[in-house]
Amino acid sequence: MDGGRRTRALAAALGLILVLWGGTAAAERVKDIASVLGVRSNHLIGYGLVVGLNGTGDSSNTPFTDQSIHSLLNRLGITVPPGVKAKSKNVAAVMVSAVLPPFAKPGQYIDVTVSSLGNAKSLRGGTLLMTPLKGLDGQVYAVAQGNLIVGGLDASGADGSRITINVPSAGRIPNGALVERSVPTAFARGSELVLTLHTADFTTAHRLAQAINDRFGPGRAAAVDAASVRVTPPPGQAARVSFVAELENLTLEPGEAPARVVINARTGTVVIGKHVRVTAAAVSHGNLVVTISERAQVSQPAPFSRGTTQVVRQSQVDVNQEDNRMFLFQPGVTLEEIVEAVNRVGAAPGDLVAILEALKEAGALRAELVVI
Repeated sequence: MDGGRRTRALAAALGLILVLWGGTAAAERVKDIASVLGVRSNHLIGYGLVVGLNGTGDSSNTPFTDQSIHSLLNRLGITVPPGVKAKSKNVAAVMVSAVLPPFAKPGQYIDVTVSSLGNAKSLRGGTLLMTPLKGLDGQVYAVAQGNLIVGGLDASGADGSRITINVPSAGRIPNGALVERSVPTAFARGSELVLTLHTADFTTAHRLAQAINDRFGPGRAAAVDAASVRVTPPPGQAARVSFVAELENLTLEPGEAPARVVINARTGTVVIGKHVRVTAAAVSHGNLVVTISERAQVSQPAPFSRGTTQVVRQSQVDVNQEDNRMFLFQPGVTLEEIVEAVNRVGAAPGDLVAILEALKEAGALRAELVVI
């Protein structure tokens, strides 16, 4: 293959295959590959009302919105006669969600997301009324209230025409919830800390424990399993914070990922890891092309036969079997050679998936085949 053809083949291969070419593993910080066990966020949820909508709220067919309006007015000292519906299209029932970060203290603010629960057309211009946000234990950890920022737009005309941009039935309130209760953590309790790896790997866990012992002295850390490293911090809460601050900035080279080929069957994307190898194997690739064409011909009657001119359609079927192309994988072939060989036969993403699956079945693909 000459230089120009090689360049075009490799360029086409980039559109066919996404390759994880690792090279030499780079050093990473501990804070980027692990976290302290127990230091985590917590999800909050609440039910509330958004008011001030310009006729784009819930319709009268939404019973829980009407019930919520009556309940709110009763708490404010306004008695609504039984059986009377509010019929207010300026109000929408919503669900409010938020994430409470670790170590959040009372008096701090967090962002909230507001989503319509009924059939409101748009929440643009609305104001969320005071809404308690609860955790899984049923306790109130924050209270949300404020004006919504809605990125969507919904407009309709009298003739029934309508245009919608993005999602107008959901919005956010930056710093829209005030934290009322903090979540206790186990960070300051106990005599040990546990670092959990984001990706379980025995090599990485061993190297992490070794890096901590090299920096803080032998016996300070020990790998428990492929995802956990037990660390003994110094006594005292202030000393523990300083210890973790220094620990999370240590650098080490994580273990390399195992040989793996990941296939997305829906999009045809194929990701091949660095350590994928193929033993001796031969692959044949060919296509059967069937072409059906129709042509219109004019049929003239014989002279003095009193016949009429007719249009006759003739169909033609052509079958073209492309030459089978076969390439041979030598034992221990590299990733670059796999990409070049598969691209050389003009394999489409679907063909490539079939080739890789056949290699795996034949026992020639030395890698885990993952289909997502």
